Amino acid sequence: MIDSHQHFWRYDEAQYPWIPKGSALHRDGLPQDWQAAAGPIGFESSIAVQARQSLEESRWLLELADVHESIIGVVGWVDLRSERVAEQLAKFAQHPKFVGVRHVVQDEPDEQFLVRPEFVRGIAALQEFNLAYDLLIFPKQLPAAIELVRKFPEQRFVLDHIAKPLVKSGIISPWREQIRELAQSPNVWCKVSGLITEADQHAWKPEEFWPYLDIVFESFGVARLMFGSDWPVCLLAGSFEKVHGLVRGYMGSKCGDEQDKVFAENAMRFYVIR
Repeated sequence: MIDSHQHFWRYDEAQYPWIPKGSALHRDGLPQDWQAAAGPIGFESSIAVQARQSLEESRWLLELADVHESIIGVVGWVDLRSERVAEQLAKFAQHPKFVGVRHVVQDEPDEQFLVRPEFVRGIAALQEFNLAYDLLIFPKQLPAAIELVRKFPEQRFVLDHIAKPLVKSGIISPWREQIRELAQSPNVWCKVSGLITEADQHAWKPEEFWPYLDIVFESFGVARLMFGSDWPVCLLAGSFEKVHGLVRGYMGSKCGDEQDKVFAENAMRFYVIR
């Protein structure tokens, strides 16, 4: 199996100010740690995704990938708003495991950030290097995401964490309608990831997620969905095993071939892993 979304870091308070002090994340999270959590469940490989916005981290993740065969792809960060974005992309794209780019758009105060001219220019540069783009957004940014993906019908996009719906409060609309609209663009896929941290982190129940999972499975279908643990961030609300069990339990009524797609094949196809 393949974990399509997890992170690595050497903890440093200045570099990761968003990590709660004293939490389960207040420590290093390295490949051997991921393997200890994921290996016993049957996961052999992962896509490492950026956790801070620096070229230095992108280089470090690729260095980890050189050493650890389990890291089959890296989604790094480059400054998509820079006039030198093509130069940055050209350097990283030389590495066979550099498969995509992400920007932490959820932290941008401008809800139209995704469709600002300088950012759109950067997205346009990805196609030349056959790189995917991970959409990390909150529900309020879905309208801009819908507009962006329509501008680039040949660009591969994947929605991280099903756009972080308001699970804790049980609100499903207008997220539901906007997810359906986003999924109408066939170049957009979705990661079934980051769910439990959007609920009550200390008292969530699997059935709370069923309405949201119903929508993404109906909208994207099993051919455009992939499992991601969001480890180690998931540790704020549960173990890797519980995250896997949540999605596996939901898919219990699905056939084996469909589970193979969500837990392995789709990540390989989307990120063009050879």
